[in-house]
Amino acid sequence: MKKKVRFFQSVNFKIALAFILILLISIEIIGAYFIRGLERSTIKNFTDNMKDQAAALAPSFANELGQKETDETYDNIQRIIENSRSTDVVEIRVVDANGIIMGASPLTDNTLIGKKNDYQDINDLSYLTKTAYDEDTNRRVFIVVQPILSTTGDTVVGALFMKSDIEKQYSEIRDTAFIFVTASLLAAAISIVVAVLVARSITQPIGEMQEQAMRIARGDYSRRVTVYGKDELGQLAETFNQLGERIEETQDAMESERNRLDSVLSHMTDGVIATDRRGKVTSINEMAMTLLNVKGEEVIGESILELLGIEEDYTLRKLLEKPDEMLIHRENPYRGTVILRTDFAMIRRESGFISGLVAVMHDVTEQEKTEQERREFVSNVSHELRTPLTSMRSYIEALSEGAWKDEEIAPNFLKVTLDETDRMIRMINDLLDLSRMDSQQSNLQLEYININELVSFVLDRFDMIMNNEEKGKKYRIRRDFTQRELWAEVDPDKIIQVIDNIMNNAIKYSPDGGTITMHLSETHNNILLSITDQGLGIPKKDLQKVFDRFYRVDKARARKQGGTGLGLAITKEVIKAHGGTIWVESQEGRGSTFYITLPYEPYEEDWWE
Repeated sequence: MKKKVRFFQSVNFKIALAFILILLISIEIIGAYFIRGLERSTIKNFTDNMKDQAAALAPSFANELGQKETDETYDNIQRIIENSRSTDVVEIRVVDANGIIMGASPLTDNTLIGKKNDYQDINDLSYLTKTAYDEDTNRRVFIVVQPILSTTGDTVVGALFMKSDIEKQYSEIRDTAFIFVTASLLAAAISIVVAVLVARSITQPIGEMQEQAMRIARGDYSRRVTVYGKDELGQLAETFNQLGERIEETQDAMESERNRLDSVLSHMTDGVIATDRRGKVTSINEMAMTLLNVKGEEVIGESILELLGIEEDYTLRKLLEKPDEMLIHRENPYRGTVILRTDFAMIRRESGFISGLVAVMHDVTEQEKTEQERREFVSNVSHELRTPLTSMRSYIEALSEGAWKDEEIAPNFLKVTLDETDRMIRMINDLLDLSRMDSQQSNLQLEYININELVSFVLDRFDMIMNNEEKGKKYRIRRDFTQRELWAEVDPDKIIQVIDNIMNNAIKYSPDGGTITMHLSETHNNILLSITDQGLGIPKKDLQKVFDRFYRVDKARARKQGGTGLGLAITKEVIKAHGGTIWVESQEGRGSTFYITLPYEPYEEDWWE
C-alpha cells in the first residue's frame, strides 16, 4: 500500500526549499554588503562635504574677526553666513576668540549677537567633528567646529560652528533598503514557481520508480518504468526494469526453497543454524535466537565461529573435517551462563560439493549444572568423611594393638574417636537439614516474636559462656540496637540457629580481645541485622562462595576447630525460607560483616485490642 507523503515532507518541497533558501541567502548577503557599503559611502561623502564647506568658509571670517567690533563687522559676518548657507545646514555660528557670538543662522533672536557663546563644543576653539542627536527635533545631526585663523595664519581668532541634518542621508539609505527588500521578495516569489516546476520534473520519475519498487515488493513484475532521458534518472529507471526481470526469473526457485526450509525449521524443537560454504549464517530459527540471545537480522551474514564464540579454538576447516559434538558456554543477561550441546553436520550436494554447515543446539544447562553439583557434592562429602574416618581408624588400630592397656593414652584415643564421631554425626544432621530444605519438607514453626529480645537472648548466652570460661578466647560483644521494638513472624529456633552460626564464626576468626558488633535496625519494611567482627576477613575472590556447601576460606583452621562447612549454607537456606536475604562484606585483614534482612510490618498497638 502506497503511503501518502505530505507536501512538506516530499522531495519536491525539499528541492524547492533548498533552491529558494540558497537564492534568498545569496540575495540577503549581497544586499547586506550593498546597503552597508552604500551607508558608509553616503555618510562619508556627506561628512566630508560638510568638513570641506566649513574649511572653505572659515577663512572668510578672518578679516572681520581681526578688526575692531562694529556694527559693520557684525553685518559683514552675518551676510557671509547667509550667502554661504546650504539646504543641508541647520545652524551656523561664528564666535571670536573671547567666545562672543559674532554671527548666527538662522537668526531667530537678534539679541543673540554679541552675547557669550553657550555651546560647549565651541569653547575650546579647536577642530571638532561628531554626530549627535538634536535636542529639539531628536534627529541626528553632524557638527563641525572649524577654528578661524588670523590672516597671517599663526593665531586662532575665532571658530565656525556648523550643524547639518545627516538624518536625511539615513532616510535615503532606508528607502534604498526597502526597495531592495521588495525586489528580493518579488524575486523569491518568482523563484518559488520556477523551483517547484524544476523539482517536479526531477521527482516525477522518482515517484514512478517508487511505485515500481512497491509493485515488485508485492510480487508484480509485469509493468516497467518509463525512461524519460539518458541522464542519471534514466539510467536508474533502466536498472529498475532489469531488476524486475532478474527477480521474476529467480522468484519461483527461491520461494520453493524457502518454503521447504521454513517447514523444516518450524518443526524443530532445538536451535538450528545454517551457513554457506564460507561459514556465513544464512538461516537461523527462533529457538536458536532465543538460546543465543540474538536477533535474526543481526546475525545473518555473520561467521558461525564468531556467533558461537569458538573462533579461538576452531576454524571452519576443522569443523568441516571433524564436525563433532561440543559443549558451548554462553553468557545470557537473564539466565547467566548457558550450556549448549551443539552437533555439526555438513550440507553436501549430490556431486559431493560442500555447500554449507548445519549446527543443531540443545540447552543442557540444567542437566550440566545438576551433574556438576552432584559430582561436587559427592566429592565434598567423601572428602569430609574420609578425614575423620581415617583418624578414627588409626586410633582404633592403635587401641586394638594394645594401646587400650595404657591408662594414660587410651582415654585420649577414645576421646578423639568420640569427637570425630560427633563431628560426623553433626555433618550428617546438617546434610539431612539441607536435604529437607531442598525438598521443601522442612516446615517453619512461625511465631510472632520481638526480634530485639530474641537477639538479646542469644547474645546473653555468649556473654555468659565467655564469663564462665577461665581459659579461652576473650572477646567483647557490642550491641547497637534501635530503640523501637521490632516484631516479626519467624521460626525462633531457626533464627537462633542462624545467629549462633554467624556468632560462632565471628568468635572463631576474631583475635583474642576483639570486639564483635551486633547492629539491629529497620529499613523499608525490613529488619536489618548485621554482625561485624575484627577477624582475618574474607578474600574478595571467596565472597561469592562462602555460602556454598562445604566451602571454607581457611580449610585447615576450620577443620581444626570442628567446622563442617555447612553452617553458612544452612543459614542461607533458613533466611531464604523466611523470605529474607543474607550477604557478606569483607576486607582481608580488617574483618567481615554479615547482613541479614527479614520482612516485617511495623507494630501497631491496635492489633492486640
